[in-house]
Amino acid sequence: MSLAAEILEAARARGVMIATAESCTGGLIAGALTEVAGSSDAFDRGFVTYSNAAKQQMLGVRAETLAAHGAVSEAVAAEMAAGALRHSGAGLAVSVTGIAGPGGSEHKPEGRVCFGIAQPFGVETETVEFGAIGRHQVRAATVDHALRLLLSALRG
Repeated sequence: MSLAAEILEAARARGVMIATAESCTGGLIAGALTEVAGSSDAFDRGFVTYSNAAKQQMLGVRAETLAAHGAVSEAVAAEMAAGALRHSGAGLAVSVTGIAGPGGSEHKPEGRVCFGIAQPFGVETETVEFGAIGRHQVRAATVDHALRLLLSALRG
């Protein structure tokens, strides 16, 4: 069974719908989940918020948070995940915001991705440094990590 299928099965067992809030992955997490036939009973919706304006308009990320921390930050990942819960019928949301590359800076290197997991009782965040492994590989690793976070939250 695929990781996505396991997540959907676990979500069904808990009676929870899932939402995604994606920046650097551009919808790939939602795509992985909806690749599984019958996913509509466990996947509610996905938000692809690539621009800062989209993060603010669709998810309610605060301009002050973006100004203080930048889009690639745990603070923004937290607000993205919480916003996905607020603006959906989901009981579990995952968010990702990062620098897939090429490029980056000394302070925000290529391969840095911030993740958020939101549930009604709160939000958890983490940052993973995938390194300068190339855009495709960073995005693939981000999808895999986000799916593992969802599964862990559902089994937690």
